[in-house]
Amino acid sequence: MTSRHTPAASDWDRQLADAFAVMLGRPLHEYDPDAVYAAGVGGNLIREVEFDRDAAWVRPQALSGAEPVRWDCSLFDDGERTPVFDAAGSIFAIPADRDSPALPEPFASAAAAACFAEGLIRGADLAPLVVEHGVDLADHPGSWVVFFARLRSDGTLLDAFRAALDTGRSPEDLVPFEAAPADDWEEDLAAVEHPGLRAHLAYFLTDGEEGLMPMVEDAPAWGLDDFGCEPVIGWEDGFGQLDLAVVRLSPLAAGPRP
Repeated sequence: MTSRHTPAASDWDRQLADAFAVMLGRPLHEYDPDAVYAAGVGGNLIREVEFDRDAAWVRPQALSGAEPVRWDCSLFDDGERTPVFDAAGSIFAIPADRDSPALPEPFASAAAAACFAEGLIRGADLAPLVVEHGVDLADHPGSWVVFFARLRSDGTLLDAFRAALDTGRSPEDLVPFEAAPADDWEEDLAAVEHPGLRAHLAYFLTDGEEGLMPMVEDAPAWGLDDFGCEPVIGWEDGFGQLDLAVVRLSPLAAGPRP
């Protein structure tokens, strides 16, 4: 039974969708419902600590999507949860760059043939190759890097937002952030019904000194726009350490649906 103080799942999803629409300036249902949407993480931090080269990404179980990739690093002040990534839906650069050590044959040729664009391959397409050729990419550091680090979600716009902003799936999952929104967002944010959700989202509508700044017009796409993808909205801190974005993936980048 649902407590009168706890919204049912469908009502909570409605409240989340309405709140995310405040950020976008338009309702979520106006976006293509058949498209695949993903939340990604970028910025200097993931590269500085070399998590984009961590062996956890290339375990066969992770590449196949059977297990998530977890980063033991809270992305947000006051947040205790750590991000959960989808290696199968993420995109890898193989080779990582022109000077990367060569990968063994015939695996290297098979990986090149499976790329959807030169040097870019989805984790799900990489998964059967490492098994078939018996290659452990953890033994070949420097030969690959995560090009697009995708947070785990179900492909819908609502769930991509949920993953990016770490709202969880119920009011109890919200983080009691204390960051104040930027002045030009206060009036819009007042339209969010739930006070806990309002406080949570305020963290993503700041001037960047504390919390994250929204990027509606210039959201990062990390090069995916070259392949038909389109950023929906993004957020960044004021120090270049963290970028987040919700991106509509093109069929080329998303790959076939399960």
